[in-house]
Amino acid sequence: METSNSWKLRDLICVLISVPVSLVIWILGKSFSTFSNSNALTYMTLDFSLTPLRSFLSTLFPFLFMVYGYKKRSVNRSGAIFGIIVALLLTFASPIYLIVLAAFFFSSSKATKYKQDFKKKIEKDFKVGGQRNWVQVLCNGGVGGFIALAHLLELGVGERPIDFLNNYYASLLGISVMSSFACVNGDTWASELGILSRTDPVLITDLSKKVPKGTNGGVSKWGLFVSFAGGIFIGLFYYIATLIFIDRDLLIDCPPQYPIILLGGIAGFFGSLIDSLLGATLQFSGQTPEGYIVEEIEEKVVKISGRKILNNHSVNLLSCLFTALVIPVIAQQFWNFFTLF
Repeated sequence: METSNSWKLRDLICVLISVPVSLVIWILGKSFSTFSNSNALTYMTLDFSLTPLRSFLSTLFPFLFMVYGYKKRSVNRSGAIFGIIVALLLTFASPIYLIVLAAFFFSSSKATKYKQDFKKKIEKDFKVGGQRNWVQVLCNGGVGGFIALAHLLELGVGERPIDFLNNYYASLLGISVMSSFACVNGDTWASELGILSRTDPVLITDLSKKVPKGTNGGVSKWGLFVSFAGGIFIGLFYYIATLIFIDRDLLIDCPPQYPIILLGGIAGFFGSLIDSLLGATLQFSGQTPEGYIVEEIEEKVVKISGRKILNNHSVNLLSCLFTALVIPVIAQQFWNFFTLF
């Protein structure tokens, strides 16, 4: 067992690493901004101007964030390393994105660890602590990280309010990042908390067919509700972060930002439905003689639903990607309608 002193040393190492890394990033950002201005690339509307302090904090928090996750066994070593990369992209694009990532990470980790003894009786490969490896981090946070990279390449660094009239691409990308994390958070809550429903789920492709708890593609009223709640949770933190990090004068001159909370709920619900639909059709679910739900086709395993085309990771990635593409389109079309409430 590692002592508290060893973890204090790791925290200190994170601070020491963050200093040169943030300095390099600050110099690169400064150099790129100078190059863009000298070549009159104003049409790109890129802003890579960073203060040394912001560069340092934007580097430090992702490192401390993932060290904490590794310490609490929410991620393993590979998950922590890949998570740092994703967190750096999100933080430098906008601190709002880091808040959204943190909201997903902490709430989903708590949901995964809740009533683990009960879950071990249902899932054969259940891992106590729910440690995520690099593949799981990629499938859950990779879409958001990729969109953050697009934000950096298209707009540079900095936070902007949701305003499709004056900040079209920033609004589109911001909602897309929020939607990706609302999707994975809603799906995680639906899987980890929905499984505690008092009633058996039904298969989403055949609502008259009851299936064992833990079956891919199984849905229940409670599971659908918590998927919506998980999305609301992400939307709420996006809204709070918007109020904290965006200049108040900018917020006065743009549409109300609170519809992002409802959009988060819609993204969580929508993403969970897509995940369930893919799971019921393209992901194999079977039951062992002992009653465990498995994804592998083996002798004595009784098929419940699906075909062995996708695994759980690929289903998560596809549902997250699809949600991140669809929800911004909905937001663009109906933002004015949402502001009436």
